[in-house]
Amino acid sequence: MIAYILGRLVQFLLSLLVASVAVFALMSVLPGNAAQVALGTNATPEAVAALEAQYGLDQPPLVRYLDWLGGMLRGDFGTSYVTGAPITPVIVDSVQVTLILVIASIILAVLIAVPLGTVAALEQRTWVGSTISALSQVGIAVPNFLAAILLVMVFSLTLGWFPSQGWMAPIEGFGGFLARLVLPVVSLALVQAAILTRYVRSAVLDVMREDFIRTARAKGLTRSRALFRHGLRNAAIPVITVAGVQLATLLVGAVVIEQIFVIPGIGSELVRAVSNRDLVAVQGIVMVLIVLVLIINFTVDLLYPVIDPRLRSAA
Repeated sequence: MIAYILGRLVQFLLSLLVASVAVFALMSVLPGNAAQVALGTNATPEAVAALEAQYGLDQPPLVRYLDWLGGMLRGDFGTSYVTGAPITPVIVDSVQVTLILVIASIILAVLIAVPLGTVAALEQRTWVGSTISALSQVGIAVPNFLAAILLVMVFSLTLGWFPSQGWMAPIEGFGGFLARLVLPVVSLALVQAAILTRYVRSAVLDVMREDFIRTARAKGLTRSRALFRHGLRNAAIPVITVAGVQLATLLVGAVVIEQIFVIPGIGSELVRAVSNRDLVAVQGIVMVLIVLVLIINFTVDLLYPVIDPRLRSAA
């Protein structure tokens, strides 16, 4: 087990290193001069050269990469060429907002999908199972932004139950925080729950065909009791895999919801940085998103042997 964890940790660190090289290389080959963009088209060559020297843009690529990598390891993502302000506080504040939004969404999606998917599998030949399957298919076809617009029209503009936009930190008022969290979280969770419901249904159906379930049924257990006592742990492996992929997708996909509800998350900061051609900010934000995705994948890998002892012995 220790060797398994160390192997996954080495893979995680190597992935981070490769990702950092790729991000830095892509930002470096983009056309245009970052110093020229920051100063404007009317800047003199002397001013451009001075700004390049100030931020180390006149250094060789390897030196700039090592400086950037060393800064990230210290928690310093550099200084914006556009605003002249440190980027780290902006990234820290915005990523906290996005993590709250994304984690709440995936928790709600799991709470919806697991019971519905299980019922859809157990009642696959009844109208209940058929209805759940049909609704999940409809949910998959609905994009997040459309769900967000419909929720705003109904629960904000028509009923007036929730604010249509804005963000409030929990320390500023927990009631206002929850009120502004409901619609964006539901917008993200509904589509993810529909996708996850399909996978839960499929995983439960596969488990119900296993020999150990038939043995448990032969000993007198009902179908549902045999599933809950012996089958859910085995069905959890593919579900956790899909949930991890969905969580990683939400980190990037939340940018649209953040724009609709005017939420100052990491996606909104990325859009702002791209529109301002703030390459240092773009570079730092993209790297943070990659780190979060890799952490999710690493966590999912560690959960496999915890849930299934057979994988633990194989590891």
